[in-house]
Amino acid sequence: MAKEKKLVEAITSMEADFAQWYTDVVKKAELIDYSSVKGCMIIKPAGYAIWENIQKELDARFKETGVENVYMPLFIPESLLQVEKDHVEGFAPEVAWVTHGGLNPLQERLCVRPTSETLFCDFYKNLIQSYRDLPKNYNQWCSVVRWEKETRPFLRSREFLWQEGHTAHATAEEAEERTVLMLNVYADFCQQVLAMPVIRGRKTEKEKFAGAEATYTIEALMHDGKALQSGTSHNFGDGFAKAFGIQYTDKDNTLKYVHQTSWGMTTRLIGAIIMVHGDDSGLVLPPRIAPTQVMVIPIMQHKEGVLEKAGKVKERLSKVCRAKLDDSDKSPGWKFSEQEMRGIPVRVELGPKDIEKNQCVLVRRDTREKTVVSLDEIDTAVPKLLEQIQNDMFERAKAHRDAHIWDAHNYDEFKEIAESKPGFIRGMWCEDQACEDKIKEETGATSRCMPFHDQEQIAGTCVCCGKPARKLVYWGKAY
Repeated sequence: MAKEKKLVEAITSMEADFAQWYTDVVKKAELIDYSSVKGCMIIKPAGYAIWENIQKELDARFKETGVENVYMPLFIPESLLQVEKDHVEGFAPEVAWVTHGGLNPLQERLCVRPTSETLFCDFYKNLIQSYRDLPKNYNQWCSVVRWEKETRPFLRSREFLWQEGHTAHATAEEAEERTVLMLNVYADFCQQVLAMPVIRGRKTEKEKFAGAEATYTIEALMHDGKALQSGTSHNFGDGFAKAFGIQYTDKDNTLKYVHQTSWGMTTRLIGAIIMVHGDDSGLVLPPRIAPTQVMVIPIMQHKEGVLEKAGKVKERLSKVCRAKLDDSDKSPGWKFSEQEMRGIPVRVELGPKDIEKNQCVLVRRDTREKTVVSLDEIDTAVPKLLEQIQNDMFERAKAHRDAHIWDAHNYDEFKEIAESKPGFIRGMWCEDQACEDKIKEETGATSRCMPFHDQEQIAGTCVCCGKPARKLVYWGKAY
């Protein structure tokens, strides 16, 4: 029993110290390990399996919209990075540089890609000649490097995995359509697969991506009331095209610049899953993203026929879900704790008495509710339960999010909410960056987005300065 208690006791309570709870979970659930390279993490099999499922789901959704995968070099020549001024200034503090090849100094420094806009632009300027060459809807799965000062597993590391889409279009309208389309792909994925509600909207000028005309975002709320930017989609207009000379001959035989977009999601989504759904026993994974959806755990497996029957149950379940059998020599209590720590959505308990009655016990990870079902019905009962868990997890996360959205009508109200009530703060904004800067400096809250579907006028004046305002903004403290 001491060992079984130790597994759960190793996790700090989220109410006591949320940051330590998070670190404990990613370590004890064996999602990551720390590496000898400061600020970089080793993603272990349990963590990488979640990323593989994210990649598989997203990739299929991308391809349904006509996206093709490519791969660009890891290195960017300094001269190429310098072509788009706003872009390079935005990334300059985070760039890692290669100065030597072997023992020899390079004639020109190479940066390790923080993002690949410049590489795609350099590629497009030779590839695109005519309107017949458009659109180009490309994506790449890769890692990027950004020299972050403060790091935390999945949420912020110096090297991380992501996908970056880069598209080129004939018109501004097509580019805008693609930008919004991909944001909606992200939002639907988060809600349907990760059971994570998000707010869709546009970033302010201050918060938009370096070099973009407009940045759109999906913002999620973590259990501790902090926001997490979970995916972004950028409309570049023709700014990059003009800087790099990406032109095409249109149907009227005139030269025109292309209009571009870029969009990305990263391994920080794994951090989001942990912080939206996890509890003091560890991970709670939504069934659609869980690498293992069901763990069959035999009770008194030394008894004749128990392991054999459990193996047959696992084989049957493997035809309708991602199932595994824990036939290790650990005690059932330890196995239960381990299954809960890893966030496996359903546990199947099967012992000698169950076999006699031709039944098993299904235990939900999210609520720990137990249900006795006939072994004859397990093929239909388990998929049905997994779907119920998926839906319930989304509804709980949405209820938590909605219960932590506060309206502020003036600055005193805003400051009081920011000080005492975790969550999103809705407040009107006059569109002056001075107010945005003041709010951040004095309260720690940043503008998360100007929502697409929630632009009601909760007041006629700016929540900060009191001047006339027309833009509703979601504010919040963020990761």
